[in-house]
Amino acid sequence: MTYCCGILVTDGLVMVADTRTNAGLDDISTYRKLHLFRGERRHAIAISTAGNLSATQSVINLLTDGVDGHESEAQEAPAFNTIEHAPNMYAVAQLVGRAARQVRRVDTDAYQQQSGVAFQATFLVGGQIGAERPRLFMVYAAGNFIECSPDAPFLQLGEHKYGKPILDRAITYQTELYDALKIGLISMDSTLKSNLSVGLPIDIAVVRRDSHAFEVQARIEASDPYFRDLRERWSAALRAAHAGIPRPPYGPERA
Repeated sequence: MTYCCGILVTDGLVMVADTRTNAGLDDISTYRKLHLFRGERRHAIAISTAGNLSATQSVINLLTDGVDGHESEAQEAPAFNTIEHAPNMYAVAQLVGRAARQVRRVDTDAYQQQSGVAFQATFLVGGQIGAERPRLFMVYAAGNFIECSPDAPFLQLGEHKYGKPILDRAITYQTELYDALKIGLISMDSTLKSNLSVGLPIDIAVVRRDSHAFEVQARIEASDPYFRDLRERWSAALRAAHAGIPRPPYGPERA
């Protein structure tokens, strides 16, 4: 399992991802799921991955090594085949979709030979290229994708149900950039608390609008003092909130 979220606000983009790929009594593995691509004064792009590790790693490698130009004889080869040469974020989402389809074509037989294992790969693709506004997409294994909008300024991958209520209540497109990071970390903490298949460490990235750089790129370990304090404060705030709400006026003794 995994949990990744991308938050798009007026001032830029926040990406948060866990690193756990297996969870069991004696089988816990850690791999990076947040991949960063930067071109000097041109682009800053972050891609979070969920699904089969071999599939997602193959897609990420193709984005830098080069994606096949021809998907069929009827199609013309695109003008670019790496992130470095993509003209805009929409084109990056298309490129990720092409890479996913290429990996799926090549590896389908191998996946089918593994009983009960399906080809699974999903990606959050966010960032800014040139003068266009920052954008955020979710790309599916089939290569199709959806785009985040100011009306719903976040997207999630994986075990999203525990963290989504936090984002629903607290995030708007006008949220300040580092408040968005804080809320994203609270969303991650809620997921960590409720699901052992999502685990530390956490990778984070922040892209400020028009900077074409990662203002923050960091890994949060279990010993991180800020994250430990955030977890304790959030738990205390929840306890205080429910204690401060009057008891329901129901039941025979309150009729």
